[in-house]
Amino acid sequence: MVLTVHHLQVSQSERIPWLCEELGIPYELKNYKRAPALAPPEYKALHWAGAAPVITDDGDGQGGPLLTLAESGACVQYICEKHGGGRLFPNASHPLYADFLYWFHWTNGTFTPTIGRAGMVPDDKDDGSNPMVAFFKQKREDGFRGLDARVKDNEWLAGSEFTAADVMLVFSLTTFRYFAGFDLTAYPNILAYLQRVGKREAYQRAMAKADPGMELVLGAEAPESFFKTLAKGGSSL
Repeated sequence: MVLTVHHLQVSQSERIPWLCEELGIPYELKNYKRAPALAPPEYKALHWAGAAPVITDDGDGQGGPLLTLAESGACVQYICEKHGGGRLFPNASHPLYADFLYWFHWTNGTFTPTIGRAGMVPDDKDDGSNPMVAFFKQKREDGFRGLDARVKDNEWLAGSEFTAADVMLVFSLTTFRYFAGFDLTAYPNILAYLQRVGKREAYQRAMAKADPGMELVLGAEAPESFFKTLAKGGSSL
């Protein structure tokens, strides 16, 4: 069974090689550079949605039909259940199930879209006159406060156990800041959580393979915008 992870660099598809490293399963990693900001044509051709992540799986490796799957949550669940024997994806009988389920869906269902909308007008250009911008920035801060409270007394999102919910979340607090810059100084528990993530060997291995040379955003301050880097003539991070 050959699982291939198609990773668009500096994107949410970093979740997938990290998951594979955490599970300790074999996979083939194919990296694609942005061209210059969006996915290149060969990446968009992988799936009609034209977005990252995308995985392909040849099933039994005997020439059967090739499965192609997109969407972070779908890819993560598929890999955990199909290749990982259910590890990192608690089922309904698990005592952490409800907490896991909430935080697993919260990231892409609520948190990441809110951050993206709040970041459409940078803080230094926001004059406070747009009520929708103010609304989404308030919702973003509500999310930070709720998350900060969650990881104050819990090592991981579902409690004491690292799960796929953590794999889903971390991109939105780290690499996503190259696109939607925000500062986490006011949230010490989130920062402590990111330090725990940064110490995980599987995370280190995955990021070194998927985005070699990219500075990991595990601290309080936002990095320089990806778009500013491009404007200066840079082609990568």
